[in-house]
Amino acid sequence: MTGDAAAPVTTRELDARVAIDVKALQAAGRLDEARDRFGELVGRHQRRAARIAVHYLRDAADADEAVQDAFIKAYMHLGSFREELPFEVWFTRILINGCLDRIKSKRRREKWIAPPMTDSNGIERDPAEYLPAGGASPEERVLADERKRQLSAALSQLPERQRLVFMLSHFDGQSSREVSAVTGLNESTVRVHLFRAIRRLRTMLGTQTAAGPARGRISRAAR
Repeated sequence: MTGDAAAPVTTRELDARVAIDVKALQAAGRLDEARDRFGELVGRHQRRAARIAVHYLRDAADADEAVQDAFIKAYMHLGSFREELPFEVWFTRILINGCLDRIKSKRRREKWIAPPMTDSNGIERDPAEYLPAGGASPEERVLADERKRQLSAALSQLPERQRLVFMLSHFDGQSSREVSAVTGLNESTVRVHLFRAIRRLRTMLGTQTAAGPARGRISRAAR
């Protein structure tokens, strides 16, 4: 054999081919075929999408709905997808924005529907404190929930590229080389975005919150 063997097709190339085919089928009105073809993208990215959604929403049912909504939105707006941006990146942005919208909506509902609970001094208390003990103490559960809310809020304030690089590196466990392949950014740029994202999160959350158990995974992803 000579060196003429075709190079293996990358996931990015496969995604682009499928996306192009789906857009052509949609334009031709062959919607059943378009949905079947789009199913290849769903199958390839669903597990990773679920992992990201769970990290944001902390609820399997909510995460499942968020992933389904994101795939539907991606299918409906596939005409705006451009091949120079990997489908994985384009779809991840849709998913993350959808998760953030769900978090904001849930907070609004909790604020206006759930009446505040107060102690004997009239100080408002978290409803989690009234649940029966189950492992962690009420104080520990409240602190854990508060950290999750703070992290979600802080992530929503990051610039889009910093948020995406942080999500892929921390929650998806990808190395800087893998993030570079997905986003099209060179590795040094990925490291810069990750460093700036971590620094901003530490500023917003405090060093202990941003650099606790996540520190090891973040450090590995930044290498």
